[in-house]
Amino acid sequence: MKYKTRFFLFFVAMVMFALSSNFAHPVTPTIIQDLRLHDYMFGVALAMMQLANFLMSPFWGKINNYISSRTSLLICCIGYGVAQIWFAFATTEAMIICARLFAGAFVGGIYVSFLTYVVNVAKDEDQPRYLTYSATITSVGGAFGYLIGGVLGELSIKGTFLVQAVTLIATGVLFYAVSLPDGSRKEEVSVRQLAKDANPLRAFLDCRKFMTVAFAALFAVNILINFGNTGFDQAFNYYLKDQLSLTSSYNGIIKAAVGLVSFVSNMTLCVWIIHKTNTRRSMVLLTGVCALAAAGALLAPCIGLFIGFSILVYAAYSVSLPVLQNIVASQADPAQKNLVMGFYNATKSLGSIAGSLTAGFIYSVNVKLPFACTAVIYGLGMAAAIGYLRCGKRK
Repeated sequence: MKYKTRFFLFFVAMVMFALSSNFAHPVTPTIIQDLRLHDYMFGVALAMMQLANFLMSPFWGKINNYISSRTSLLICCIGYGVAQIWFAFATTEAMIICARLFAGAFVGGIYVSFLTYVVNVAKDEDQPRYLTYSATITSVGGAFGYLIGGVLGELSIKGTFLVQAVTLIATGVLFYAVSLPDGSRKEEVSVRQLAKDANPLRAFLDCRKFMTVAFAALFAVNILINFGNTGFDQAFNYYLKDQLSLTSSYNGIIKAAVGLVSFVSNMTLCVWIIHKTNTRRSMVLLTGVCALAAAGALLAPCIGLFIGFSILVYAAYSVSLPVLQNIVASQADPAQKNLVMGFYNATKSLGSIAGSLTAGFIYSVNVKLPFACTAVIYGLGMAAAIGYLRCGKRK
């Protein structure tokens, strides 16, 4: 199979994953209300998944040196599918938390393996473009996944989860069939060594091998923009159901509009930013737009403006993601790319944990408070991006 054909099918599998991994999100608020759980569970449930993602991402980045990204993708897609079946039949807060933790352990491996496969297998001239494609597919495919999940949720809540599980497992098989082995180490590894690598704390300590002040600023940007996006997203989804009494299909339709705007933005504005501008300066501008749009959503006097500003928040974030991802990948030493991308995904998850937990708990205080928090956090992200810009000037 030719190089370009393999990557085309790899991106088809990525589209399948991006769609299916979001089928359950628009129906989660309905589950929480039907089971009469606390309001904060919409944030806690996602935070538990992201916590496991955070802990396991460096491990998957390390383990991909030995077993190849395609094997990790097969294992993790199957594991994630099983976790979603568990979530479908959960009836208590404890069961939901356990199912989310189990899912997060495998989700971390999927996102890390996306990145490690592209940076290991793509040709140097294709790598920036392919990283942009992967980030675009993740954000845009996720938005259309909301639409499909929202429509399926109108028919059957449990059926939505079962369709999701089957699609995830099929996606893992497709990844394995079309991808090339990319493990950079060919020697055998002992069970003892794998056990050491499975220690999340050890994996995080390995960041000392590549960490610099500039990388620290980049990872701070990553944490903060994902804090802002996840907090905003979780509050937005629950707000539509709780305050506006909109069903899951309406949630899906709005997210489809977000996906369309994000797709057009990524295929035009994002490509132009990466190839024609100073990406360090562009990152400052993008985080600033996110902060202003979040403030606009908070202060919007009507539902139409609230939704309009919300779409702008999502669109600006979707453009910032591939730009930041490209900066991190281009700054990484080739010998350390797996570790760097694993740590990148871990810090992304750390921001998502903080965002979902914060949104869940402060929503109970005031339903608009998460949107105010998002504006502040994106403002801090802009400050971190300015810090990285200054690091570059000093260098």
